[in-house]
Amino acid sequence: SVVMAGLNERRRELAVLRAVGAGLRHVLALLALEGALVTVLGVLLGVTMAVLGIALLSPWLQAQFGLTLSLSEPTLNEWLLTASLLVAGWLASLLPGIRAYRLSLADGLSPRI
Repeated sequence: SVVMAGLNERRRELAVLRAVGAGLRHVLALLALEGALVTVLGVLLGVTMAVLGIALLSPWLQAQFGLTLSLSEPTLNEWLLTASLLVAGWLASLLPGIRAYRLSLADGLSPRI
């Protein structure tokens, strides 16, 4: 959805790229790269927040509720889940790219009132 929201804002930019000869592959590559970077940053932020949360809240959770949380190496299933998230985020970024390419040049270059 981040890429889709940015797509509406960058409608003119993508139309100019198409007007100067950028093909479907180029537009898709740009948007797929952006989507992949957003996905990677999201996964890294999530992992960082989880590690910090466990490290900081573990003593409190143990004292209040008797729950023990500990940090350990990721299991194979966790690596597979992370890889699945990265692939899904990358694939999801391709859909707005296809939509952007199908917009007419006139629609992208005409000013919106």
